[in-house]
Amino acid sequence: MEDNEKENVFIIGLGLIGGSLALDIKKANAAAVIYGIDHSDAHLEEALQLGIIDRKAGFEALPEADWVILAIPVDKMVSVLPEILDIVKEDAVVLDVGSTKEQICKAVENHPKRRNFIATHPIAGTEFSGPSAAQEKLFEGKTNIICEVEKTAFTIQEKALQLFKKLKMRIRYMDPKSHDKHIAYVSHLSHISSFMLGKTVIEEEKNERDIFDMAGSGFESTVRLAKSSPAMWTPIFQQNKEMVLKSLSEYIDNLNNFKELLVTEDFGSVYAEMEQTNKIKEILKGIHLRKEISYGE
Repeated sequence: MEDNEKENVFIIGLGLIGGSLALDIKKANAAAVIYGIDHSDAHLEEALQLGIIDRKAGFEALPEADWVILAIPVDKMVSVLPEILDIVKEDAVVLDVGSTKEQICKAVENHPKRRNFIATHPIAGTEFSGPSAAQEKLFEGKTNIICEVEKTAFTIQEKALQLFKKLKMRIRYMDPKSHDKHIAYVSHLSHISSFMLGKTVIEEEKNERDIFDMAGSGFESTVRLAKSSPAMWTPIFQQNKEMVLKSLSEYIDNLNNFKELLVTEDFGSVYAEMEQTNKIKEILKGIHLRKEISYGE
């Protein structure tokens, strides 16, 4: 994406990720015209009022697009993505930001314009949704996973990578199956854990005031993800069912083991389990250090 070059950027889905990309693209290229497409008229109006998009649009305008960014629930991407590739022009950049990759990539593996598509997953976000959740610099310093880059035309790759560089993203390449496996553990499982912790507390504490009076920062930070959109996360769990089930089974095994240690009053092992898990501090510290070094380069 060149500075001050007029480009038509269509963003389909004006939630947190789509809206934040729109804001950052406008910063990166003031001449870009941002078109918004969304199933919700209220979202379109809100995005206009907030200055996230310049104009509302429909799919019939996509032949004029220089860029198409797909930021909708992953189940919708599988059917919508081939339709987009059917009608975009030969040099248009089409990218998705879905949290699953295998089914999305399979949906277009034999499409005549597969070369126009670059499969990405920027690992960034908050628990909030809708246009009002959009924020500038959401992606700065964050990792963006690119899958099957070899199937994307080199000129499309160049354009996309130039944009990601402007947004100050870190790039990693991965095959779709590996992506879905790893993301099941570090993202999808944590969302399930958060949702079910929230459910457990709500069911037990019928008096909501008790929850708010007694909840500390630990509870608040652990349950934060339970505020995420079910409309977005249900399709993610559906598409990545196999790997989510595997990670969930292993998590349940660990919970049951910890429960058994409490039942048998084996508090020495309880201590040892927690002490062993404390090493995650060093793992995370090393990850952050590597990110800082890579970002600095």
